[in-house]
Amino acid sequence: MSAASENHEAQRLYWDGAGGDKWIKRSADVDVNAAPAQRAAIEAAEIAAGARVLDIGCGCGGSAIALAAQVGEAGRILAVDISHAMIAEAQKATRDLRQVECMVADAATHDFADESFDRMFSRFGVMFFGDPAAAFARLRPALKPQGRLTFICWRPLPENPWMLTPLAAVCKHAPRPQRPGPEEPGPFSFGDPERVRRILTQAGFAAPEFTKFDFDMDLAVGRGLEAAVDTAANAGAAGAALTDQPADIRAAAIEELRKELAPLERDGRVILGAAVWIVSAVPSLRA
Repeated sequence: MSAASENHEAQRLYWDGAGGDKWIKRSADVDVNAAPAQRAAIEAAEIAAGARVLDIGCGCGGSAIALAAQVGEAGRILAVDISHAMIAEAQKATRDLRQVECMVADAATHDFADESFDRMFSRFGVMFFGDPAAAFARLRPALKPQGRLTFICWRPLPENPWMLTPLAAVCKHAPRPQRPGPEEPGPFSFGDPERVRRILTQAGFAAPEFTKFDFDMDLAVGRGLEAAVDTAANAGAAGAALTDQPADIRAAAIEELRKELAPLERDGRVILGAAVWIVSAVPSLRA
């Protein structure tokens, strides 16, 4: 099995298991915090009423709901995710939206009909493709010739204090988690525009456009310091660093988090900066 295949299988097992379960617990908070970037990306996608849109890695349905508002009742959203548990949540969340279909499918390998979508969209999903060039190459024929792929991905970790600040605090007590390799999937694997450009052009897209978007991330989501500490200790890189750590190390790390985040708390919110790319690409005329 190739390294790319191993990466793909590892991601499939994680997101259709423990990763999906963790995401479900925090999906409502993610929807709130991701909303500014999602609005900007949907605007960049220029989705018309009546359009047919593929929502890649739809999670629990928050992005599908936003896309449905764009296409209206005459449009169609096919929302896919590899996680059975998250699709079950997405189906519940979108049950009153007749234009939305939620389906368990691996977007990297599924056989979508040729030229069946006006737009493809993803909110923090495509960075987890085990073999992204192959995945996008398989997806591209399903996009109409005048269609567009738009997705949101994180810029590099140093530009994202919402992740870096808790990680630095926790790693005063716990070992730093191993970083993915430069060609491996992960939250920040699409931070380098040159890599993304190479992947998409190799897959048959024209050179993509990159737009920087910065916004505030409220780790507490309005619920105060302890909610922010809980989020930081159980999600993202800091959460990964604390996984399977002894109780004393975990307790010390959480206290360090509390000390680091307390000065940032204002009126129940704990604000840290977030930075993403909004990436747009169209099929290449040579593909």
